[in-house]
Amino acid sequence: MCINIRKKYKLNNSMNPIIINNFDEFNQYVGKELGVSDYIQITQQQINTFADATLDHQWIHVDEERCKTESPFKTTIAHGYLNLSVLPHLWEQIVEVRNSRLTVNYGIDKLKFMQAVTVGSRVRVRAKLQSLLNLRGTTKAEIYAVLEIEDSKKPALEANIIFLYHFVE
Repeated sequence: MCINIRKKYKLNNSMNPIIINNFDEFNQYVGKELGVSDYIQITQQQINTFADATLDHQWIHVDEERCKTESPFKTTIAHGYLNLSVLPHLWEQIVEVRNSRLTVNYGIDKLKFMQAVTVGSRVRVRAKLQSLLNLRGTTKAEIYAVLEIEDSKKPALEANIIFLYHFVE
């Protein structure tokens, strides 16, 4: 007998994102886990491209040969901010916000990098809606996000991600 784990634990994924059309629909999820994204793999090409974009070419990220002998991980690792930068993509797999004429990344609170993500690792985000405020027509959503590493007990990072949504009335 096959058990659908997502159904059993009422987890959401990209197969069926929660659809949010307005503040009131969003508000019903405050304090609840919204779901878990699919895994994505972190590749060396992503790491190298991120290094080029940010001018951060520290050897631990880009020098595969040196990492084999000098790194405690024996391979390259993703930049912490690369890991952070995939959160909006993964978030959109969990929740689809409609009727927002503008969405803004507003901030990050309580960010902790907890474990390195080695090249080739697969990560996903688990999200919970911490709070929701209506600021004169602008919705401020604070999402507790944990970036999990496949087959690891310790996550890559956790943070409160804050988005502003400007719903169309």
